[in-house]
Amino acid sequence: MPLTPSRIIIVMGVSSSGKSTVGQSIARRLHVAFLDGDGYHPEANVEKMRAGIPLTDEDRWPWLEKLATALHGAAEKKDAAVGACSALKCAYREFLVQKAGEPILFVYLQGSKDVIAARMAKRQHEYMPTSLLNSQFATLEVPDPEIENVLILPVTDSVEKLTVAVVKSLDHLKSFKRWQ
Repeated sequence: MPLTPSRIIIVMGVSSSGKSTVGQSIARRLHVAFLDGDGYHPEANVEKMRAGIPLTDEDRWPWLEKLATALHGAAEKKDAAVGACSALKCAYREFLVQKAGEPILFVYLQGSKDVIAARMAKRQHEYMPTSLLNSQFATLEVPDPEIENVLILPVTDSVEKLTVAVVKSLDHLKSFKRWQ
């Protein structure tokens, strides 16, 4: 399926896949807002994760709705917006699109559990312990480019290479001329 033109780009994947780093790089390149999904979690979600308790679907729906609404608002202001969100299940991605009220391009940073575990071990996250890695992979429903608006890229590529690949896929945004 060819990519659907989208003003909202969400970099997705399991914890420690590089969503925030890559998302910030894309947003800088496009001169648009970057919204990190972590900043939209209610305190109850943060406390659960900090305690090593995986989130349930019920925990995620309000968070996803808040993020989708914020991304839509940011895209209205600057003609595009970039976010970072795990978006692990197909239902979550569909919900984000529904609540944003427009197409979203998901950029899935794909990596093996071994690669991600090594990355997790090297970083400090405010509330995502390494003990939740298995639950992240258990929840993950790898997006299917045949039915979802997704660009799948390897986490092992450099941030610059990932950024260039995403920006090249956004030819439709060039009509805005802001970032040419």
